[in-house]
Amino acid sequence: MTKLMIVEDDIALREIYSIRLTAEGYTIVVAGDGEEALAIAVREKPDLILSDVMMPKISGFDMLDIIRSTPELKDVKVVMMTALSSEEQRARGEALGADRYLVKSQVGIEDVVNVIHEVLGDKAAAPAAPAAPAAPGAPAPANNPIVSPTSIAAAAPLISPSQFSTRVPGNGVSGNPAQ
Repeated sequence: MTKLMIVEDDIALREIYSIRLTAEGYTIVVAGDGEEALAIAVREKPDLILSDVMMPKISGFDMLDIIRSTPELKDVKVVMMTALSSEEQRARGEALGADRYLVKSQVGIEDVVNVIHEVLGDKAAAPAAPAAPAAPGAPAPANNPIVSPTSIAAAAPLISPSQFSTRVPGNGVSGNPAQ
């Protein structure tokens, strides 16, 4: 199984990337900063590292420089992600050997997933072909959409338990089922 390491000091982002990439079938290891990432990378030997640039202790750039000069890690694929959108920063990442450099404000999680597949050369499975039409009179197939962590996270703030109510027919009583 392909192993990815996510190096991100923002716990929420680290968790979101972990959940989404686990859903892609990858084994995930995580680190909260560049120093921790280097220790874990030597032990775990990930196939790809997805790393933030601005982190405590050792920055993503310094971590990348050390990875590229460490014999047992020099061939690990590295995708850098950052809020730094200047061309100088991109050039620095590429000069240090990043396989890709992504600006967080310009990409969504699905873009990140696609870049990882592309860098690893392990294209995601193609979507299933549409099913043949059902025979006349046959029940329609169930609609089972794939729900991703990003769609759940996006929908979560839109609904709160207080927005649900029940009305029992015939007695005129309304109530909140959460109570």
